[in-house]
Amino acid sequence: MTDATEPDDDSMREVVERSRSGAPAVGEAVRDRFSSDEVFQRIIAAADEEVTSGSRELFFSGLAAGLAITITFMLYASLTAATDSHPILSVLLYPLGFIYIIIGGYQLYTENTLPPVALTLERLASVPTLLRHWSIVLAGNFVGGAIGALVLSYGGVFTGETVDAARYISQGGFTVEFVPLFFKAAMAGLIVAGVVWVGFASTDSVSRMLVVYLAFLAIPLGDLFHVVVSFTEVLFLFFEDGIPLYGAEISLYTGIVGFVIPVLLGNTIGGVVLVTLVNYFQTSEERLEEARFEGVSRRLTVPEWVFGRAAGRSYVPILDATEATLFAGEGYRIMVPITNPRTDSPIVELAARLASSHEEGVVHIVHVVQAPERMSLSSGDAGRRIADVSAEGMGNLRSTAADYDVDVSTSTVVSHRSFEEMFNMARRTRPDAVLMGWGDDQLWSAARAERPIDELTNQLPCDFLILNEHELDTSRILIPTSGGPDSALSAEVARVLAETTDAEVTLLHVVDDPGDRARGEAFLASWADEHGLGDADLVVDDGGDVEDGICRAAADKTLVIIGATEKGLLSRLVSNSLHLDVIHEVDASVLLTERPSSRSLRERLFGSGRRATDLSRGVERDPERSEGTDVRSIEDHEADAGDDADATPEDDADGALADADGASADADAASDADDGAPADDDGPEDEQPHLDDTFVADHDEADEEAAEEADAERDDDR
Repeated sequence: MTDATEPDDDSMREVVERSRSGAPAVGEAVRDRFSSDEVFQRIIAAADEEVTSGSRELFFSGLAAGLAITITFMLYASLTAATDSHPILSVLLYPLGFIYIIIGGYQLYTENTLPPVALTLERLASVPTLLRHWSIVLAGNFVGGAIGALVLSYGGVFTGETVDAARYISQGGFTVEFVPLFFKAAMAGLIVAGVVWVGFASTDSVSRMLVVYLAFLAIPLGDLFHVVVSFTEVLFLFFEDGIPLYGAEISLYTGIVGFVIPVLLGNTIGGVVLVTLVNYFQTSEERLEEARFEGVSRRLTVPEWVFGRAAGRSYVPILDATEATLFAGEGYRIMVPITNPRTDSPIVELAARLASSHEEGVVHIVHVVQAPERMSLSSGDAGRRIADVSAEGMGNLRSTAADYDVDVSTSTVVSHRSFEEMFNMARRTRPDAVLMGWGDDQLWSAARAERPIDELTNQLPCDFLILNEHELDTSRILIPTSGGPDSALSAEVARVLAETTDAEVTLLHVVDDPGDRARGEAFLASWADEHGLGDADLVVDDGGDVEDGICRAAADKTLVIIGATEKGLLSRLVSNSLHLDVIHEVDASVLLTERPSSRSLRERLFGSGRRATDLSRGVERDPERSEGTDVRSIEDHEADAGDDADATPEDDADGALADADGASADADAASDADDGAPADDDGPEDEQPHLDDTFVADHDEADEEAAEEADAERDDDR
């Protein structure tokens, strides 16, 4: 007998994968079910839509679910009375309310222990966002259940034996001890969250509804408890029997504290731990492989995840993070968000001056357009039409920046959330600095670029320069300073303007009383030498009031550059801290400067600022606590590399908002003018097809043409 030859790997694979008829044996042609990773991706997509919904939509969706639960209670009581409490027949229609919820797409709290938690586990939504979502949905469920209980009690829906059956069912949970009640509720939470997972894994409606029916039928058969049903039962007893508020074995207090709350905890733990975490960890590391790009971070940082308000891919883009790699090879780049190409040329010109001090300076102009709420951006047609108009309108801005011999790139962002999108763009593309304007009606009272709450959780992605300009003139500059990294950034900007425009620079330091003047003069002289402003005029104001001192010193100045305050949020409420009301008191333009700071939460709340206690010794600065990007020339930056290291923080940013009236007008005009016009196939493509409320287009062709024209003009001049 001869030995059989061992088949090679390919032949063995063919034997395994094909049946005798030649058909695939493992479903490779048409897969009949989703993998766990694909189920997870579907859940993430649904969760993203849920958590980014408005409070009104969430509440009324939860209200509808609460009303649907009333149907479950009504049918349970009715069949219990009709079948003489038959253990099987009485519960046959119990799942109907839950089926209404599934088909109607309503928000039920116990179902929300899977999708939003999965999004939070992936660090695509923050914990406060999850708690907000839960709170709104649960409130809607309870209000809907309360309305249903009121109708069942006073509307004459229950009669005769049905009323007695409803009372009997409602009193059942009062006799159960806390521990068994908790675990019964945990099992119910497991069932409901499991139904959600299986529902996303199902490929047809029939099997999905069958699973929903059988799963929810297990709740009454297993004598388990659901929190919204339990709440409805307690309120039914309160309305129907008039149970006391407090002080009895069956009262509203014991019903809520001893019955509803343990069920709420059990449902939550059962859904989160027994289903969500288990199913999450049974997926692979490629659970979001389609959205991953090597080397690109797409998750919230830990502080943002724990304390922030970000939610879903609209706030933490997945694909858009790759935009940062597109700019990796560029030199020093300043991003300039604008809202109106016709009026924002002074901001672009200032950015070009700052960028021109670098050998490879780049000005990235981003036209942020506020889209009307009802305009859909998912298809890209409306966004493309607006982007075409925007690209043409930015021609003069390209010329303005090109006059300073810097490279220019332009983009258009069309968004329903223009405020957030300006900072999303900065986070994604990682510029060295952002120069933007602010509007008088959107200026925060405190001298910070961030909103008060965001100040506690976020970190700026780069240096921020925020300009309030009145016929911008940089010839006479005033810098109020008490030390610190933000006023250091002010000094760097002033140095560039002094070198490029021969600007006169004046430094101001405010002391508490005349007795501190000598120390103040010593501090200011030391600070000026440290920051390369030895030729600047030095002014010490002994009035003690920072804002009044700035107003007096700015009387003959054209630009005031103010560093953001380093005092904590709560410290500013109880102390005399600089507020930007000063911009209304001076005739000069005002530039607020702020650079990333790694302050702890305690410092963000209670920090006393960077002001030196011993002014005679100058400023002691800890480079590890605050780093940024030097806006001075590249030679100076290399010379001082040991003192100021560049930082590339991962966190989101929030800050002052530019007036968007012009952008909204452009959006409306472009939308109305091109209504019904066919889409231009050659127009800019949407780089964020997964975001329904944002459209981004880069105008590479227009930028290249403008650059060629600028080069040709320079050659002619030579």
